[in-house]
Amino acid sequence: MVDNNFFPKLSQNLLEILNEEEYYDIIIEVGNDPYVKIFRAHMVILNYRSPYLRRILSTNKKKNDETLTMIKLPNILPEIFQVVLRYIYGGTISLEEHDILDIIKVLIAADELSLQELIPYLESFLVENKANWMEQNFDLIFQTCFENNSFLKLQECCKDLISKEPIKIFNSPNFSLIPEKLLITLIQYDNLQMGEIQVWEYVIRWGLTQNPELPSDPTSFTKEDFNTLKNTLQQCIPFIRFRNLSSKEFLKRVKPYKKILPKELYDDLLEYFLDDDSKKSIPRIIKENKEIRSKNIDSKIITFQHSELISKWIDRLEITDELTTSYAFKSLYRDSRDMPNKLINRFDKFQEKCKNQPRTIAVVKVKKGNEIIRGFNPIDWKFDGSYGITEDSFIFTFSNNSIENYTLSRVKNEKKAIYNGRYGPSFDDDLYLYSDVYNRLCIGCNNNTYEENIGKNFNWKLVEEFEVLQVVSG
Repeated sequence: MVDNNFFPKLSQNLLEILNEEEYYDIIIEVGNDPYVKIFRAHMVILNYRSPYLRRILSTNKKKNDETLTMIKLPNILPEIFQVVLRYIYGGTISLEEHDILDIIKVLIAADELSLQELIPYLESFLVENKANWMEQNFDLIFQTCFENNSFLKLQECCKDLISKEPIKIFNSPNFSLIPEKLLITLIQYDNLQMGEIQVWEYVIRWGLTQNPELPSDPTSFTKEDFNTLKNTLQQCIPFIRFRNLSSKEFLKRVKPYKKILPKELYDDLLEYFLDDDSKKSIPRIIKENKEIRSKNIDSKIITFQHSELISKWIDRLEITDELTTSYAFKSLYRDSRDMPNKLINRFDKFQEKCKNQPRTIAVVKVKKGNEIIRGFNPIDWKFDGSYGITEDSFIFTFSNNSIENYTLSRVKNEKKAIYNGRYGPSFDDDLYLYSDVYNRLCIGCNNNTYEENIGKNFNWKLVEEFEVLQVVSG
């Protein structure tokens, strides 16, 4: 039996080692000029506590002349690294002693140093104890968690706030400072409980604040002014659902800015609204369908829009075709939920849950990116070293998680469509999962058996989350 009462003494002794100046063998330079601080540490402790530092140390071995090893961490503030270093040695951190901004900086530093057990602890503290502060400083939290896809709990908190009170976010004093990428993420949400005309007007307002030299009234715009605003908002325009507007809203609020819209889009919209001037405004969220949709998709990654598109691909329909079959997406395996930390082969649990299961989708979310990669296997997984033969499998990716920006690749060599290896799911060499020497989940993508190379931009990258969903008739 382990007596936990001994742990505080162990933690204290390790912190005493940190403060000891006689036996250190590594120097860490933290910060950027002119604010730089030197820390002394011990290679053996850093090597086993931080995978990131282990990788640095493996390429920066101590020299034979006994010169101390030095590494540099320019992206971390010295006072933040002091907190993190004490955690690395002592395994404890007192969050009540630090202000919230420092806790967020510690969170970012923990991610850089790959202190994976610390990240959910810090996230939980913020969500459970600092909810009001996070709501008041939503722009900072939103930017932090969506620029770093390791912060899943903060992302869920942000999504919940977006769906419940979007006006608070758009009316934030710092709304104009939100980067374009984050604005696009905001306006893509399907369940924004606000009118589409409000989304349009906030996007226009954001575009104008990026160009303070522009007049506030579009009737005063020159040709150059329209071009400036068009260039600023060209990535946002595709995510405005103009057909959700009423005819009057289109006439009064959109038509004055027609020169910032692509000509084909404006002509199409003009024909749409002139065809019937009684068109009413349509809300984004259709409440009666929300519960049904959520029940049919048991996933942390996949959305209803993704599932609809995948269902059409399964049935070999065109994107514009109506669905003829209703599918549900049932969770068989989720890495963050089902993978015990101490498995020798991290894929044992995956194989246990998915063996002999047909019609599955392997869903992979790449770490430190917004790409989602998937593969559909219509036949059983065997895990016996054989090849599964099928002409109906396909792999695909959504760049920036957008259903408009996808690559679909169907199998061209049906005899090697599926490889039943003894590790992760494998669509031959075109899409497969493996674990590295640190037992971290990684993705590999080549181009052998399927039509297109879907993974040239994220081959050999770490995986943030991995799921297997079974497609069943809804």
